[in-house]
Amino acid sequence: MSGRTTVVHFVRHGEVHNPEGILYGRLPGYRLSEEGRRQAKLVAGFLAEHDVRTVHASPMRRAAETASPVAEQHAFDITTDERLIEAENRFEGCRVSVGDGALRSPRHWPKLWNPLRPSWGEPYLRIAHRMLAAAHRARDAAGTGEAVCVSHQLPIWTLRRYLEGKPLWHDPRRRQCSLASVTSLVFRDEEFERLFYTEPAGETDARASGA
Repeated sequence: MSGRTTVVHFVRHGEVHNPEGILYGRLPGYRLSEEGRRQAKLVAGFLAEHDVRTVHASPMRRAAETASPVAEQHAFDITTDERLIEAENRFEGCRVSVGDGALRSPRHWPKLWNPLRPSWGEPYLRIAHRMLAAAHRARDAAGTGEAVCVSHQLPIWTLRRYLEGKPLWHDPRRRQCSLASVTSLVFRDEEFERLFYTEPAGETDARASGA
């Protein structure tokens, strides 16, 4: 089959320093932990022999810090793309793990009325559309090479389900998108063909406070 093949690697950022264990979402200032910096270096090592021609990242600090070793290794500046940002969430700044107060408090229950949209945050379809636009921007910039886009778990997983034709609503505990994981999209010209998934830093719990 003729046509230009381009691979866009969507990298989830590394572990974040989050001693409070809150859902930090788009809150500014959250940086990688020591483990997160180690994970970022593992991703850079994994991509060392790839034909990376452009590196894009979410505007969040943790994404830029994860992208930095990859960009330095390939001698590129990081291109910030707002479309790669974390999803909006009305529980931002709260503790939302099982047993914590936020989800048990009746004042928060009206936010939970529609898990299919979801009612507590940015609509899944909006996330999928902006992430796909970011993928195509990176694809165009990479030409016949490869692109790296550093983003966040929910946006990456939502894009994957969208491309696979699956319902966008899902159980967060079943996301296949570990810290510093790489979800690679293969395009033939402008058409998505397939994807593959790797974990250079190993598997992590999707519910971890540093996620």
